Amino acid sequence: MMPATNWQSPPAGPSLGPSDVHVWRLALAQAPDQLARFAGTLSADEVDRAARFHFDRDRNAYTATRGALRALAAHYAGCTPGALTFGYRDRGKPYLSAPAGDLRLNVSHSGGYALLAFTRGRELGVDVEHKRPLFELGSLAEASFSPAEYAAWCRLPPPDRLDAFFAIWSRKEAFIKATGEGVAQLAEFDVSVRADEPARLLRMPGGVPWRLYDLPAIAEYSAAIVVPGDGIAIHCFDWPPAR
Repeated sequence: MMPATNWQSPPAGPSLGPSDVHVWRLALAQAPDQLARFAGTLSADEVDRAARFHFDRDRNAYTATRGALRALAAHYAGCTPGALTFGYRDRGKPYLSAPAGDLRLNVSHSGGYALLAFTRGRELGVDVEHKRPLFELGSLAEASFSPAEYAAWCRLPPPDRLDAFFAIWSRKEAFIKATGEGVAQLAEFDVSVRADEPARLLRMPGGVPWRLYDLPAIAEYSAAIVVPGDGIAIHCFDWPPAR
């Protein structure tokens, strides 16, 4: 199932069924009272990490993202935010180490937004990228894309290349976050190239039947999600959750 075509107000107490994927869009510019509530749920190591950010903007963005992650993961896991423990795999992929269960999650942030994605019993990867001018765009594309992607990108009219770059990058980043294999895998798979065509995996390593989807439009951003299998219902919500 394709994701919803827009970001929706969530139902009260959203239920995450076995075929569901929930993606939440969080504006990182939160009111001071909400930031204080988020900060009050963070673990000691998260508080320490937040304190190491030099700029208030970055500190607040981290606090908002981690606070919302804890609030949502606690809802789906049926516990309090303080009862959660997060771990990280060898290449940095986050997971919920306690409480034990089948909840899976992934997080991305860029510019003024974070995306937080949740499902049960399957891995997933989500990515959002703020579209902005980049120096040495061609060199970045050649280094980051597979040979087939780079060749297709070079054939695009120059005015289309910046949007296409971020479409490709968000699609590829979502895939490597889903697999947990990191940037060493960037040349091992191909995604669709144009920003105005649906996200697709054109070539990928064998094994898991991954599926790639664009997420609903966010002005000046590209966003994508990767999950395995068919029959998945992707629901896209705006923070805050309904009570």
